[in-house]
Amino acid sequence: MISEFKSKQSIKMNLLIKSVLNGVTSKGANYLSLVFQDKSGTIDGKFWDVSDAQAAIIKAGRVYEVHGEVLEYNKNLQLRVNLIKEIDEKNIDLNDFVMTTNVPQEVLKSKIEIAIASLKNNNYQSLIKEIFKEVGEEFYTYPAAAKIHHSFLGGLATHITSMVDIANALCELYPSINRDLLVSGILVHDIGKMVELNGPIMTEYTIEGKLLGHISIMQAKIMNIASRLDMVNNEETILLRHMVLAHHGHYEYGSPVLPMVKEAEILYLIDNLDARINTLDNALEQVKPGEFTSKLFALENRQFYKPKHQ
Repeated sequence: MISEFKSKQSIKMNLLIKSVLNGVTSKGANYLSLVFQDKSGTIDGKFWDVSDAQAAIIKAGRVYEVHGEVLEYNKNLQLRVNLIKEIDEKNIDLNDFVMTTNVPQEVLKSKIEIAIASLKNNNYQSLIKEIFKEVGEEFYTYPAAAKIHHSFLGGLATHITSMVDIANALCELYPSINRDLLVSGILVHDIGKMVELNGPIMTEYTIEGKLLGHISIMQAKIMNIASRLDMVNNEETILLRHMVLAHHGHYEYGSPVLPMVKEAEILYLIDNLDARINTLDNALEQVKPGEFTSKLFALENRQFYKPKHQ
């Protein structure tokens, strides 16, 4: 598995190609920049001096037999590819090549059901129940992002349930928080990603995702459901729409409005906190104690140090 790769190791194994970029060296030689994946993780790779015939068979989203060497580059492991061979994918189980949450699906379902049942406000509960009835079981397989955080099978549910746990702790510390509003906002804020992204195998943006974005997609979904329930003008519906529209916290981060309700500000902070912790956990898993991570784009291009003693 990719997570067990060591520097200077030779490999010959089946891997999913997650992405492919064509490049040309300063001397005019063609090469490919690749990202390989199995259920344990991903690794960047380079295929130098690739022939036109070889490059023509390599497509993102397919599993190939990959031959190469594992090298260390800028304190990160990278794969130098020597050969990529087509294989018969009929005998391939794609689950072996998809990263997945470490939280059992039945636990995620139980946490979501408990969170919905805990809502005391009938209007919030009615809206949330109808939303989750509409999205169905597929919710528990979706990633929360294409690349940066919780980008694995079940990542969306994992992200949302973690946020609910944080919200519950904060509500204990700060009783003035409207828990029903905060938890309702958390439960639905990212469900638009089920339209924005195409799924967990090869996560890419859909046409709707690129043109509309998950924030506006979800705001429209709430309106449609509220209309069916004759709740469009209820304050709870308006507040829930605001929670979704404001949850990125800043105009430049994609929110069409800024948080103007206390719970919307808290939702933005919890969302950011959980995403950053997941990004850091993933990056720090890739380095040894006493080393720094590579620069993390999602964290202002900073490098983070992994202490020798925890």
